[in-house]
Amino acid sequence: MSDREAPRRRVPGPARPARPDPRRRSGPGPRPARRPAPARAAAARSIRLGSPRPRLRMISLALTLTLAAFVVRLLQVQAVDASTYTAKADLNRYVGRTLAAERGEITDRNGVELAGSVDAYDITADPTLFTQKATGIPDAPEQAAAFLAPMIGQDAATVTKKLKTPRTRYVLLAHRQTPQVWNQIKDLKNTLIAKARTNRTTVNVLAGVLAEPTTKRVYPNGDLAAGILGWVNADGKGGGGIEQQLNKELAGKDGKIRYAQSGGRLVPTAGSAETPAVAGSDIELTIDRDIQWAAQNAITQQVKASRADRGYVVVQDTRTGQILALANSPGFDPNDLSRASASALGNAAVQDAYEPGSTAKLMSMAAVLQENVATPMTHVTVPNRLHRGDRLFQDDVDHGTWSLTLNGVLAKSSNIGTILATGQLGKTQDEADRVLYSYLRKFGIGSPSGLGFPGETSGILAPPAKWSTSQQFTIPFGQGFSINAVQAASVYSTIANGGVRVEPTLVRGSKGADGRFAPAPKPKETRVVSDRTAKTLAQMLESVVDDGQGTGIKARIPGYRVAGKTGTANRVDPATGKYRGYTSSFAGFAPADNPRITVYCAIQNATKGSYYGGEICGPIFQQVMEFALKTLQVPPTGADPANLPVTFTP
Repeated sequence: MSDREAPRRRVPGPARPARPDPRRRSGPGPRPARRPAPARAAAARSIRLGSPRPRLRMISLALTLTLAAFVVRLLQVQAVDASTYTAKADLNRYVGRTLAAERGEITDRNGVELAGSVDAYDITADPTLFTQKATGIPDAPEQAAAFLAPMIGQDAATVTKKLKTPRTRYVLLAHRQTPQVWNQIKDLKNTLIAKARTNRTTVNVLAGVLAEPTTKRVYPNGDLAAGILGWVNADGKGGGGIEQQLNKELAGKDGKIRYAQSGGRLVPTAGSAETPAVAGSDIELTIDRDIQWAAQNAITQQVKASRADRGYVVVQDTRTGQILALANSPGFDPNDLSRASASALGNAAVQDAYEPGSTAKLMSMAAVLQENVATPMTHVTVPNRLHRGDRLFQDDVDHGTWSLTLNGVLAKSSNIGTILATGQLGKTQDEADRVLYSYLRKFGIGSPSGLGFPGETSGILAPPAKWSTSQQFTIPFGQGFSINAVQAASVYSTIANGGVRVEPTLVRGSKGADGRFAPAPKPKETRVVSDRTAKTLAQMLESVVDDGQGTGIKARIPGYRVAGKTGTANRVDPATGKYRGYTSSFAGFAPADNPRITVYCAIQNATKGSYYGGEICGPIFQQVMEFALKTLQVPPTGADPANLPVTFTP
């Protein structure tokens, strides 16, 4: 221990004389100056440090401000802007997609499927999984596109562009692919995964390719009734026919699902939200598949044999107005529209407007009989030529003066005789025109048929005040106005139904998700002529087929009484607007004395062989009518025909 730390112990010894105090003067004189303190004493003085409290206050304040900033930010993230940040997180974590509703079936009247749906897949991709950061290679989109393009039937460059779409996690690569296509893609993905496990340089470039279950529309009967059914486009919507007309009912209502995902895979434990899809309704048509086949087969063969532009056959139930067949040729296969001709799409039987020709004479005769200006036995002297207005009219064959009954005028399809008969409808020609026009309108000419079919034409019928001089005399025998095939068939069904027109229908009813069948609304009915007039007209139409002088003898059906009428009209070429070629037709019903079925046939612009309606459409009528009668098990009546006279002796 140093002497500064503890004083040394002193040992007492002999006393020493006291030393004088140097600070005390010993005598008089000035006071000596004070000597400076030793250096050691100065060094022993301690250094006093500053107070730490200000620094502690500064540190505390800084920490407080930092913690406050964190607290404020935490409140902002978790409270104030919580929903915003949650949405941003969900944007990357959660994926939403549409659950496609199953499209309803379309069946014939007996429940036979005409249009249905099968399982399919929409091939999709997550572009973020094809970046260099995700795959480790710069050309992942190109490699993936090279694999996918041949399988989904697309161009590799198009697929590559989709896989490079920025700022999205979803792109649609291909619509409604078959399960076989998706299985091929899955097999290839599995192969790449297996290679990647054994070879680190191999990358599964298809990891971001996914599939969403959906359905694909199929038509099991190919082109059968394609003009009625229509098709479904790439967006899953009806593109024509019943598919378009009743798209809302057939399509149902799509659902939605939203689920968490990671790397393109579902995370089951993260929860999901789903709105189930509602399946579409099934539609039952009025057509009979077998009768449709017979009609379509017959008209297709004749159109080819005649090298015609097109043809149509309509088969109708005379009592209900229901269409049993609506056939067109040429047609198309809705399963493969890439091979379909643009001119064949649609339904020409309701979309074509053409001049009907002599089959329209039935309406003229109905007006004459209903107005009581003539009877089937009325004598009509028919010259070889008839001058009216600014034209000279003739029949389709050159002849001397004919002595015909009114029944004979219809049986021999005389234009001149029809002009003479309808001229009696009024005291003046203008008055006669107005009367005839009123009957044409009652038969439905110039108005929609009632089908409501997409693209249907109402035909063309000008009011009588606008009829030209020639139209005043051509309209009675079917030239100068236009109709469609369904309207033409409806005229004959009206007479077959006792003079009551029933609007044609194609839809019998629908069946919803609950399985209950809801019948279609009852069609509108209109009385056109009396039952007596209708029965008289049916007897007159029998003469066209049964009498040796009639023009429709090729429409005869052994054992059945048949009522019918031929037609051969000048045809307006749609391309030029001028007359070129002919419209050949035949219309009728059977059994004539207890009608059940109407058949109408028309062929446009036959260029090989005969173009007369009785020659090329009569046999089609006979073939289709006989098949329909047997299919519906309609027996012959067994009654004898009326055999009304065709000529008279002057």
